[in-house]
Amino acid sequence: MIGTRFQTNQLAVAIATATVLGASAVATAQEAGVLEEVLVTASARSQAVEDIPYNISSMSGDQLEARNITDQAELLRSMSGVSVVDRGYRNSGTVNSIIIRGLNVDNGLNGDISLNAVPTVSTYVNNTPLYANFVLKDIERVEVLRGPQGTLYGSGALGGTVRYITNKPSAEGFEAKISGDFSVTDGSEGNNQNLDAMVNIPLGDSLALRASVGRIENDGVIDYVNAYQTNSYGEPLVDTGSGCEDPRTASDADVVNNGACYEEVEDADWVSIDYAKIAVKWDLNDAFSATLSYQTQSDETGARRAITLGNNNQPASSPLYFEYGEYDSGQVLLEPSERDVELTALDLEWDLGFATLTSNTSNYDHTGRGDSDNGGLWVSGGQFDPSASRDWIDSFGYSGWPRPAQRAERGYDDSALVQEFRLVSNDSESAIDWLVGAFYMDQDQHVFQNSWNPGMNEFQQSCAATSDPACAGFWPHVWYTGQTLTERDLEYSRDVSFKETAIYGEVTYNFSERFRVTGGFRWFDNESINDTILGYPLVEGWTSPQVPQSTDSDSDVLLKLNASYDISDGMMVYGTVSEGYRRGGANAVPSLANGDNFGEPNAEAIRSYDKDSVINYEAGLKGRTDTMSYTVSAFYVDWDQPQLNTTTAWYGFYVAMNGEAASTTGIEAEVEGYLTDTMRYHIGYTYVQAELDEDFNSTQTGALVAPAGSVLPSSPDSVVSLSLEDSWALSPGLDLVARVNAYGQSESENFINADSALNQTHDSFFLLGASASLVSDSWTVTLYGKNLSNEQGVTGAFPEAHWSYDTGVFENWYGNGNRQFITQPRTLGVSANYSF
Repeated sequence: MIGTRFQTNQLAVAIATATVLGASAVATAQEAGVLEEVLVTASARSQAVEDIPYNISSMSGDQLEARNITDQAELLRSMSGVSVVDRGYRNSGTVNSIIIRGLNVDNGLNGDISLNAVPTVSTYVNNTPLYANFVLKDIERVEVLRGPQGTLYGSGALGGTVRYITNKPSAEGFEAKISGDFSVTDGSEGNNQNLDAMVNIPLGDSLALRASVGRIENDGVIDYVNAYQTNSYGEPLVDTGSGCEDPRTASDADVVNNGACYEEVEDADWVSIDYAKIAVKWDLNDAFSATLSYQTQSDETGARRAITLGNNNQPASSPLYFEYGEYDSGQVLLEPSERDVELTALDLEWDLGFATLTSNTSNYDHTGRGDSDNGGLWVSGGQFDPSASRDWIDSFGYSGWPRPAQRAERGYDDSALVQEFRLVSNDSESAIDWLVGAFYMDQDQHVFQNSWNPGMNEFQQSCAATSDPACAGFWPHVWYTGQTLTERDLEYSRDVSFKETAIYGEVTYNFSERFRVTGGFRWFDNESINDTILGYPLVEGWTSPQVPQSTDSDSDVLLKLNASYDISDGMMVYGTVSEGYRRGGANAVPSLANGDNFGEPNAEAIRSYDKDSVINYEAGLKGRTDTMSYTVSAFYVDWDQPQLNTTTAWYGFYVAMNGEAASTTGIEAEVEGYLTDTMRYHIGYTYVQAELDEDFNSTQTGALVAPAGSVLPSSPDSVVSLSLEDSWALSPGLDLVARVNAYGQSESENFINADSALNQTHDSFFLLGASASLVSDSWTVTLYGKNLSNEQGVTGAFPEAHWSYDTGVFENWYGNGNRQFITQPRTLGVSANYSF
């Protein structure tokens, strides 16, 4: 594998330190450019990054556009110290996979269904707490705040907050831009296209409208090389030996005795995204303004961007044996997905003189669904004993079924009404700065899974018609001969209602021009209600029972203390102790003791899960000169009762459970500036040691989930990001700009227990990108390359040991269920935009 391997932490630290010192020396020796001041609103008032006494990073919309960054994973790799499980566009709206300071215990395959426990990192779209993974277009900037932020924002968080801030309408003048992008990706037979347009129209001296619209069409790279040929109902076609026939029209003998037809689907993981934004801003007078905005996006994907390792589970001597290629998937069913998200918000701002009052009223609706091929789970090695084979098809009484197909359909509908007020003191000569806010959220979430067996009913009906001995082990035929099967052998539906009220604030006392102390608080009160249905309605007429309702409520107060001192006009030292919180919730689980349908043992112990919390200790040094800025921080995070998204022991209800304790310790360093008058650099390095402090035992069974000392998953101990940019004037009004960027991370784990079949160690990887742009006053043309070394950086997986361990084939299933989520392969492209 090409790239830096981060074999030792010392080597990575030495490289980063040497680079920073070298950059400083060169900048001092030459006439360097002046570093512009970066303003952010992370603290609810506009401040320079260097004046904020905690670790924050920012990237402007111009930088995003210059580097052709449009998706979240690529963006966050450019922000120092942030890691992400990159599952591609297919799961981009289902699960927030952002990890800051190593705070994660969930495994790398938890991306297909919305989880019970909320993420450790909160995300905001402008002023709305929402994880929607919008395409990064017409963005003003992105801010990454590390550590708990519950005293600054209505939605609390454990690890940090990511804020996506869009461009606002402006009445100062007309503005418009059209942009296009064309690229090709290694492994694809097609190409990628992106076209979008933006317009800003003044409608008077105080009223303006801004709108943008676009479309992304990306061809895929993954080939599903042994996928079933199916009819319009998703049922595998019958291979009669003389051709492929629809099981609904084939003879009963063929349906019972003959196998499936296969095909190769090239570039199956295609992506189609439509997105649009519109906003109107009215400055009623110098003191009051109102902005009404609407944002929408629709995604469709054809399959996963994931590869399969190994072979197609055939004996090496078989003429059917083959090894999977570089971009091959071994699933027998395609795995498409789709989602739609809408966000409407009204933002009001009123300057009262002594303070500014803001109000955000927002409503969003986010829906999605996707299909998964679960065949590998039914025929693979045992979850807790990889040496033991697991043939669920036979165990569940489906033996004899000649074309087994297990399709899991999963989806979600998440909607919420959010109201937040914030009052922030204005700049004054007072020794005290303050802010206070009130937050209310009313959220409804519907999550479902249906497990389908396409083609099973045709097999059952043909069994009834022929009385073929091959059907003797198929229990629906034995017990329900001739009855219609729904082909759905699992129905799971979870409805969660969540309400939260919070009051938060901070007060800063300026003891002098150089020394200040900030105290913060957050009071919250919340309640969740969980209603769940679980059943196995395989035979027509069967219904799924309602699980007893579960409820959970909590209230508490969180505190924060921060002190900072200006060593000089350009250098600050600071320290912070802050508490973070993630809400608990209800798991609606039936009880075996009460005789409930599909009852679980010890269900009472897991009817709810507790909040988890952190105490974050941080100390840092930050500052700037005319030519460079820097931040260095050290942190220790004490994590109490970490929440693990998992399933119950018997029937597989989705639940969250609490462990005992974990902690993360690390160092973050970031420096940027100019080497010469035109050459700009950025270097970021993070080291994190994240592990369990005590054994993690199942709340339900008491069984060991992971021992103390286990490394927290998806948390590489070393992460480095680099960029270098230079420009040359070719003629008046025309410049050439060249850029190089890189990202590297050390190895990481897929699951919290290294000995579990769910675990897999992901290799370290290094991604390199470069671009060259011609820039004029009104247009830009860019040639670019991403992942130039073509690394298959894996950050999550369905491991071989759990999804395809056995070398044999059970029940005529000829696929392979392991999947490795890879980064986007090498992509070369050209982009252009024109402004007028």
